[in-house]
Amino acid sequence: MCGILALLGCSDDSQAKRFRVLELSRRLKHRGPDWSGLYQHGDNYLSHQRLAVIDPASGDQPLYNEDETVVVTVNGEIYNHMELREKLMGHKFKTGSDCDVIAHLYEEHGENFVDMLDGMFSFVLLDTRDNSYLVARDAIGITSLYIGWGLDGSVWISSELKGLNDDCEHFEVFPPGHLYSSKSGGFRRWYNPPWFSESIPSTPYDPLVLRRAFENAVIKRLMTDVPFGVLLSGGLDSSLVASVTARHLAGSKAAKQWGAQLHSFCVGLEGSPDLKAAREVADYLGTLHHEFHFTVQDGIDAIEDVIYHIETYDVTTIRASTPMFLMSRKIKSLGVKMVISGEGSDEIFGGYLYFHKAPNKEEFHQETCRKIKALHQYDCLRANKSTSAWGLEARVPFLDKEFINVAMSIDPEAKMINMDQKRIEKWILRRAFDDEEKPYLPKHILYRQKEQFSDGVGYSWIDGLKSHAEQHVTNKMMLNAERIFPHNTPVTKEAYYYRMIFERFFPQNSAKLTVPGGASVACSTAKAIEWDASWSNNLDPSGRAALGVHNAAYKKNSGSISSANLAPSIADNVPRMMDITGPELVIRS
Repeated sequence: MCGILALLGCSDDSQAKRFRVLELSRRLKHRGPDWSGLYQHGDNYLSHQRLAVIDPASGDQPLYNEDETVVVTVNGEIYNHMELREKLMGHKFKTGSDCDVIAHLYEEHGENFVDMLDGMFSFVLLDTRDNSYLVARDAIGITSLYIGWGLDGSVWISSELKGLNDDCEHFEVFPPGHLYSSKSGGFRRWYNPPWFSESIPSTPYDPLVLRRAFENAVIKRLMTDVPFGVLLSGGLDSSLVASVTARHLAGSKAAKQWGAQLHSFCVGLEGSPDLKAAREVADYLGTLHHEFHFTVQDGIDAIEDVIYHIETYDVTTIRASTPMFLMSRKIKSLGVKMVISGEGSDEIFGGYLYFHKAPNKEEFHQETCRKIKALHQYDCLRANKSTSAWGLEARVPFLDKEFINVAMSIDPEAKMINMDQKRIEKWILRRAFDDEEKPYLPKHILYRQKEQFSDGVGYSWIDGLKSHAEQHVTNKMMLNAERIFPHNTPVTKEAYYYRMIFERFFPQNSAKLTVPGGASVACSTAKAIEWDASWSNNLDPSGRAALGVHNAAYKKNSGSISSANLAPSIADNVPRMMDITGPELVIRS
């Protein structure tokens, strides 16, 4: 992930202002350690910190059209850039960068080209012919982006809060799926998929269609000119990512450059559930597996750095970001610059354990819609910033636009947890990859119960965090919490501890408003707490908080249902699937 920073219309083209932009841009250097670029046109400044993943030799930014009247600074990857280049007949490209298409698309289509981009991105485009500009962020908010306004009438754009919080009168999260145009003077949502209205879909579940859509999403993300690997926790989502990647890596350009054996990475406390499961999956898939251990004290020592980099005080996000932050540093030290990860599946398929209590398919579907819309504030923020802190890029195939369209068009009745029919959470995803002839994963991994990342790395991790907070936050401090922190008042000592650290780094009122709040149990939205009256008395974001679910979700009338007898019964509900051979993988640079 790169870092972008722009100062637009500041009414100051002095050398001092240029130096200030350079100074602020250096705060983002961790995101892009490979090159720094700055473009100035009058009182507009576009800065870029590059992490070179595609075309490392010539893809430095900012990028331009042929006569350099359109200038772009971009963070992200455009997976369909080769198809777009073919459609841009007559245009001459100066680099092999996937992002080079943006300036040329703007020349052809004006501001209406953003939906043509298939990828993760945030960019600032400056048209020097009329001094107008356009800012856009990808559909789900995989890349991080903020916007701020100065007293002098300027507009600031930055990949992270730390790039603009000291210079803006007000700043906020740039909304995903939106663009901001100087011509219209405001935001406009460019991403308008059918599911966004939260109306209930009715497409019958077809496991082959779902499988193909996910495999295509993974194949797209094999586009790389640098060493890469997969994050593998041993849970369903990361294991499927690893399995599909390993299956399609052979014969790809990436395999020719870096070898056909896939590298996989896992982090956890000694003896944690994730380490054991990941090792088993890695052995099954034949990956070159790298296992990293950390102690509770290692994690606690990193908390301040984590909060500085991920820029939140949300408890769940900090818990899960810390091991990912530690692991990313180790991965980068091995020379790897890109990883493929499993974020997004639980939101799309209702994989969190509290979905067991969804009263009907309508509420189930609406909750998945709410969860996807909020991803940019939680798991996308974690995955993006925990890795970017060390100059590592994370790609997330479950959040592929086309895959989301396919998955969210399925009648949600098929996603509902139904223990009478032996359907556990994410049943339709598990079934789509349950192939008897050419298995993607062992049965017990394919049907492994959900673990939240912060739980799976080792249960003592969360307990250690709570104990540490107890030592630093007194009961007397908690009595005044509502007065000290009137917005999103922390209700636990752990939350209070994180909030103190956050506000030391980001003391502005706008900063605290960028972090979501509200009650949650086991990662639910506030609305879903209504599904079970007992949850209102147990508002812990850990997966263990879904009382009666985590330890007994698969028990019915005192009879235990194991993965061994879950899997065969599924064939009673869906016709047995034929083996699928994926399309030949061809990636051009």
